[in-house]
Amino acid sequence: MFNIRIERVLNKPIADVFDALADHANYARFRGIKASRLVEDGESEKNGQGALRFLDLGSVQFEERITQFMWPTRLGYLIEKSSPLPFKHEIGEISLTEDGDKTHVVWVSRGRITVPLLGRFYFDGMFERQGVKGFTSLLKQIEAL
Repeated sequence: MFNIRIERVLNKPIADVFDALADHANYARFRGIKASRLVEDGESEKNGQGALRFLDLGSVQFEERITQFMWPTRLGYLIEKSSPLPFKHEIGEISLTEDGDKTHVVWVSRGRITVPLLGRFYFDGMFERQGVKGFTSLLKQIEAL
C-alpha cells in the first residue's frame, strides 16, 4: 500500500492555492506533467464535484474523478483509471486552511498498485516516493506563481 502525506505552508492566499489546484485543464503548465485535460465537466461547476480529469506524467497516465469540491478548503479525488500500472485508489484529498495571508496544505493519497506481489513489494514504495516528490514540487510551483 502507498500512503502519501504532504504538509506544507505556502506563502500564498488560500483562494489562489485552491484555484491553481482545481484548474485541471492547466496542470500541464507544471513541471513533471506532460499533458492534462478536463474530460468531463463537474456537476455544478466546470472543475467541481464529478469532474473527470486526465493527467499524463510521462511514465504514468491517470484519470481522476473529483469527489469533493468545497471552495476554498477541500478538494477530493479518486483515480479511476491508470496506465500502465493498475491502481486501487482509496483516498485523494487536499485540505487547505487559511493561516493569515498564507495557506496550510495537507495532501493525502492512499491506495495500492494491484500488480500481484510486485505491486505491494516494489511498485507501492516506488509510487509513494515519487508521489511525495511530485506533490511537493507541484506545491512549490503553485507558491511561485
